[in-house]
Amino acid sequence: MHPEICRIGHCAIYSYGAALVSAFWICAFLLRRAALPAGFDPERITGLLFTVFFSGIIGGRVIYILLNLKMYISDPLEIIMLQHGGLAWFGGFMGGAAGGIIYCLKKRMPLLKTIDFISPYIALGHAIGRIGCFFNGCCYGKVSPHGFYFPVHGETLVPVQLYSSLLLVAIFVILRVLQSRPHRPGDIFLFYMMLYSIKRFLIEYLRADGNILLMGLTVFQVFSVIMFLKAVALAVFSRRRAHA
Repeated sequence: MHPEICRIGHCAIYSYGAALVSAFWICAFLLRRAALPAGFDPERITGLLFTVFFSGIIGGRVIYILLNLKMYISDPLEIIMLQHGGLAWFGGFMGGAAGGIIYCLKKRMPLLKTIDFISPYIALGHAIGRIGCFFNGCCYGKVSPHGFYFPVHGETLVPVQLYSSLLLVAIFVILRVLQSRPHRPGDIFLFYMMLYSIKRFLIEYLRADGNILLMGLTVFQVFSVIMFLKAVALAVFSRRRAHA
C-alpha cells in the first residue's frame, strides 16, 4: 500500500521499519509498567525485551532467506534490506526464544514465570508488526474483488495482514485474561503457542505467498501443526507431572 512513509533528505522512513520500532517501544512501555506488580525488575525486563527483539529479527531473517534462497542469490544486496520486509515468524520465534532463554539463565530470572509474563506482549507486538506488513505489501493475501488494491502487486488482494493483526490482538486479550487467573508456570506460553499455531494454520488459506510442502499444506501450516502438537504434549506432560 504505502511501503515508504516519507523522505527526509536522502533518508527514507519505511512503514515496515516504523511498525517494528513502534511494536518494540509500545510493548516495552507496557511491560515495564507491569513489571514491578508482577515481581520483576523493569530494567531486566527491558534487557530481556531487547534480546528477544533482536535475536528474533535475526532468526526470522535467516529462515526467510533460506525459504527464498533463489531470490537472494540473484540479488545478495537484498539480504540486508530489512526495510523491504522479509521475516519468517517461526524463525523469529526460534531466535527470540533462544535469546530469551539465554538471557534469563544468565540473569538468573525464573524462566517459566518470565516467559509467561511476556507471552501476551509477543502477540501484541506481532499484531502491530502485521500493520507494517499491510502497508509494505508483504505477507500478502489471495486475489479478491472484495479486498484492497496493492500497487506493488497490481492486484486487489485479501487484506490478510489486517485479519492476522486482529486475531493477534484477540490472542493478546485472551492471554491477559488467563494471566489474571490461577495457572501453573509455563501455561500462558503454552496457550500462546496453541492459539498462534491455530491462527497461523487457518490464515494461511487466505495467503498467496506460501509454498506447498506436504499434503496440500504450506510450509507454515506444517510448522503450525508441529508447534500445536508440541504445545499440547508439553501441557499434558506438565499436568501429569503436577499430579504425580
